[in-house]
Amino acid sequence: MQEFRSVVTPEWPAENVRASKVSASKNIVLMTFYACIMLLEYVKIKSNFEICFYFREGGDGMPKVAYSEEDKERIKTELVTVGLELMAKQGIQHTTVEQIYKKVGISRTFFYSFFATKEDLIVETLYLQQPKIIEQVQRLMADPALSWRDAVKQFLYACCYGEKNGIAVLTIEEQQLIFKRLSKESYQIFRQKQLRLFGEILENFGIKADAARIHLFTNLSLTVMIVRKAIPDTLPLFVPEAADETVDFQINAIVDALEKLKTVPAS
Repeated sequence: MQEFRSVVTPEWPAENVRASKVSASKNIVLMTFYACIMLLEYVKIKSNFEICFYFREGGDGMPKVAYSEEDKERIKTELVTVGLELMAKQGIQHTTVEQIYKKVGISRTFFYSFFATKEDLIVETLYLQQPKIIEQVQRLMADPALSWRDAVKQFLYACCYGEKNGIAVLTIEEQQLIFKRLSKESYQIFRQKQLRLFGEILENFGIKADAARIHLFTNLSLTVMIVRKAIPDTLPLFVPEAADETVDFQINAIVDALEKLKTVPAS
């Protein structure tokens, strides 16, 4: 019986036991080392992932990615373009920030990284449509089938009925709301661009544009556009049944005045 135990569980020399313990210790150290390396690699990968793909806390909880400067510029242009399309079709008051950012495919939080307020976006949409307005003037004035008078009238009609022609026109209430929230600097910039736009329109009409003419044409044009938009909601004492005839009368009066300016040198 004693011999059987010695065969099954032989006595190990002391040096073998020590060597085994040293080997086990080395294995533990190596395993710990490799575990640390794997942990570091995981942290590195996770960090890179979070930098490239991260979530912004927004009202809609939409996932966001890190955008390049080119991507951000493209998205900002899309926001302004979509904003202009919606505002021209359904009016500025009925166009919401949510409608715009959802159509572009970004979150509410990300939208506000481009524009602090809806009013800031509206001003940008008005800037965006200015070159389009000039293109429309040039196209009408170059049409051989139209007389000078008919081309000018068609342009003014297109502006008055902007929702049918992709042109956003501010109501009285919208003007008051927006420009109360603009800084003095932003307001001055808007005024300069507005006067430049109306001056360029006059030049395309073949009329020499000085400051007095630009100011008068701006007021006359905006008056007919705003009055048409205001009947009957904002101006309830006006007769809505005569709204279109009123617009027609005002436009003809403006064209008459512009026609006279064509033959009179600018002062």
